[in-house]
Amino acid sequence: MEGSGNDDCARLDVWLRRARFLKTRSEAARCIAGGKVRLLRAGQSTRITKSHFKVRPGDRVTFMRADSLVDVTVLAMGTRRGPYSEARQLYEDHLEGAEPSSPS
Repeated sequence: MEGSGNDDCARLDVWLRRARFLKTRSEAARCIAGGKVRLLRAGQSTRITKSHFKVRPGDRVTFMRADSLVDVTVLAMGTRRGPYSEARQLYEDHLEGAEPSSPS
């Protein structure tokens, strides 16, 4: 189903960390395992419960982060957990004014 190259897909837990939504992979894995993440791909919505699930550009990811809803489209995979300005290039936010605050 997913491509084999690093440029076209990434594990969901890794991507959430690279995009700076969550601080650690284990925090991302707990969020995913708790059934808090939904993915929209090709018109089909799926609740994701496995952190190894592969996301790719074009996927829409929705989940609760603290007290706010995060609803983004994946634009790129990234190669590291870089600064906020770099992480912001990995997604398009669908909730204007609800953009994640500068990471810690």
